[in-house]
Amino acid sequence: MDESKHILKHMGSKIRNLRMGRGWKLGELSEKSGISMAMLSKIENGRVYPTFPTLLRVLKTLEVDLNAFFEDMSMNTDFPGYIFHKREDYTEITKEDSIGFRYENILTQSLSGISLEVSLLTLSKGAERELLTTDGFEYIFLVKGDINYVLDNKTFHLREGDSLYFDGRLPHVPKNNLESEAILLVVYFITEL
Repeated sequence: MDESKHILKHMGSKIRNLRMGRGWKLGELSEKSGISMAMLSKIENGRVYPTFPTLLRVLKTLEVDLNAFFEDMSMNTDFPGYIFHKREDYTEITKEDSIGFRYENILTQSLSGISLEVSLLTLSKGAERELLTTDGFEYIFLVKGDINYVLDNKTFHLREGDSLYFDGRLPHVPKNNLESEAILLVVYFITEL
């Protein structure tokens, strides 16, 4: 991972951990800081750099000193040519306020100006969230289950083994059709700033 992407991911996950350590949902941090939930979600997920005033507002709201926030930043850009992760090493991440959505980050890597992020998304029975947009393109592969994927004003019915590739700027949300969980492999292709 290049230095800027490493810093971006580190900052985002650190802000998320500080927020969760206070027991706050994303909406609570948004309300207290005056920063939109959409922007906070992008910051926490390493998709955008916060402006300096935005970062200061977030840290002030979380009651964290700027110097303390950055003191453990280190850049490890050594890449041996491969990345191997054991299943138990996947990192659970929160992307937006939702019910029954569990994301696990498998891989984040920058490739020639494009950030690649691979996650497992488990949708529990009754999972729900609002339509949302992302910067970049998404590839969805249904590993297990039966879902409807709402994309803009169309609905795609996916069964195990089906896939969908789309522009993430279109409003989208998956809906679990079964009484059991559904598992999706989600690949994000995000052009770097």
